Amino acid sequence: MSDEKSDTTDSGRSGDRELPAGFMADLESATEGEESNQGLFDDLLSGEPIFENKEVLRPSYTPHELPHRSDQINKMATILVAALRGETPSNILIYGKTGTGKTASAKFVSKELESTSQKYSVPCDVEYINCEVTDTQYRVLAQLANKFIEENEARIDERIEELESIREALEETNDGTDEDDVDWTNENSSETEAEASPVLEDESFDSIADVNEEIASLEADREEFEEVPMTGWPTDRVYSVFFDAVDYSERVVVIMLDEIDKLVEKSGDDTLYNLSRMNSELVNSRVSIIGISNDLKFTDFLDPRVKSSLGEEEIVFPPYDANQLRDILQHRSEVAFKGDALSTDVIPLCAAFAAQEHGDARRALDLLRTAGELAERSQAETIVEEHVRQAQDKIELDRVVEVVRTLPTQSKLVLFAIISLEKNGVHSINTGEVFNIYKRLCDEIDADILTQRRVTDLISELDMLGIVNAVVVSKGRYGRTKEISLSVPLEETEAVLISDSRLSDIDDVQPFVQARFEN
Repeated sequence: MSDEKSDTTDSGRSGDRELPAGFMADLESATEGEESNQGLFDDLLSGEPIFENKEVLRPSYTPHELPHRSDQINKMATILVAALRGETPSNILIYGKTGTGKTASAKFVSKELESTSQKYSVPCDVEYINCEVTDTQYRVLAQLANKFIEENEARIDERIEELESIREALEETNDGTDEDDVDWTNENSSETEAEASPVLEDESFDSIADVNEEIASLEADREEFEEVPMTGWPTDRVYSVFFDAVDYSERVVVIMLDEIDKLVEKSGDDTLYNLSRMNSELVNSRVSIIGISNDLKFTDFLDPRVKSSLGEEEIVFPPYDANQLRDILQHRSEVAFKGDALSTDVIPLCAAFAAQEHGDARRALDLLRTAGELAERSQAETIVEEHVRQAQDKIELDRVVEVVRTLPTQSKLVLFAIISLEKNGVHSINTGEVFNIYKRLCDEIDADILTQRRVTDLISELDMLGIVNAVVVSKGRYGRTKEISLSVPLEETEAVLISDSRLSDIDDVQPFVQARFEN
């Protein structure tokens, strides 16, 4: 009897109440549904994670320590320390190839500068602009103007809040007495005010009316600030707003222009000229510029006056060698991965691959991160050499895809012709054969046909990009020609080309390839 009760309780009751049979059926069905729905993400989450903090392997991360860059960092610090004395630091130009730690070092020093300025209550602002994205004079000035307007408004709001506290303290001290009857200069009165509000110790107001007057003045200043739209204003108006925003309060401003050569290449040196000459007109503030460039020769295109004022101090970042890259990867990996996630040969291999790419630390970090992601996707517990080699192939393929995707249409047509020939078993492809197929492809999509000489130039450009391999060979009395072969994966490259809306209209290239034999 008790067994029957127990069975009934287990199967059909919740607490002391029996559950309907239909409910139990629904519950069982739901449980089965949950089990059947598991799989897509649950399987992926079932393995042990490899990463502890993946973000430390990304280019956007600024580390707390930069191995093998202490000389450059110390030189920057000795130049910028002038800002903490209220003086204008010399302008700095930083050179170095991609992945040599230029931006990370400059950001590290800037963060330390701002932190120290707050510690000693010295007004100092650092503003960072990526000129690869913000690449015109208008955009640079607009972005800077809006940043300083935002900072000015925040400081005004903070000051108004302080003044309102002072006013409240004065009103409490006044205690209902008409302020005209109060002796504000009386020492006892001052002591009472200071006791009522510690803020008063550093403030000097003759009356509440004076406090109200300053609040009204600040509110009027705030109303005058006008945010700059990203297009539509004359450049001189944008500069004027930027100038007024910078000079609103006493401070030293450091403007960091990353990829500065991109700005000069697209917009000339007008921006740099204006920024470098500002200090002669500023009243309250001082401006210093840090320019960061991958191109050692970009200053050749600058006006001599700009070049002279901008390059007051120069700092060169040399490429890392394999041992230095190994130290950097070891340093980051201690934070990025869980314990025992790396086999011993992973970091040396990543460092060796990146050292071949002119000592690019960014490439080394990308390799290590991608290897970790590939290992995690395969639910491996440890990153091994094979994951690094797969990561190297993937990164190279991603680079190729991006290069091919951004090619001009004419270059894509030339590349499509080469792929079509190679795909259909044509070996030792020469320039004439490529030109022959190229012309038919142009007819197919109604594109202009370039001359054979120009097509030869486009083949040379593809060769320089590493997409094709073009070797000049002699044909004896028939002259010389280029033998062309593909240097990148055929199927993936073809897929990128076909994703172009104009080239996707080419359905079947077989007739074009066969037509080569007719000429």
